[in-house]
Amino acid sequence: MSDRYADEAVIRRILLDSTTWAFVGLRDNPRRTAYDMAELLQSRGKTIVPVHPDAETVLGEPGVPALAGAPAPVHVVGCYRRAEHAGQVADEAIALFATYGPRGDGEIRALWFPLGVIDEDAARRAADAGLDVVMDRCPAIEWARLDLPR
Repeated sequence: MSDRYADEAVIRRILLDSTTWAFVGLRDNPRRTAYDMAELLQSRGKTIVPVHPDAETVLGEPGVPALAGAPAPVHVVGCYRRAEHAGQVADEAIALFATYGPRGDGEIRALWFPLGVIDEDAARRAADAGLDVVMDRCPAIEWARLDLPR
């Protein structure tokens, strides 16, 4: 895998300037990575939107059964599903962001694939659709590596 989807400036901007993250695959299960990342980002002032067919409330935030039902605006879609589902999540993220209309100046529209979730075709489709894409990176690790404010 190339570092095409690990641009430090993009990662920094996403982590600092985004306000709302939709976590596809997030359930109310503290033993899962998605839960840890949602909790971390929530503690850093981000609004989280749990996206799972069960639409569970997670960390006090009501869930939605599908990404299309996420309340606007979502800035980042995190794909916390296995890599074989990444293409579907990418296509749903592209469709979601397309409903927002033209991208405003400085507006964040991003797709984040965490560690181990690698799908070059999905990442390329999302990037070609105008989304910022981060792949095979952990928000917690990147936050610490970039020494961002807590």
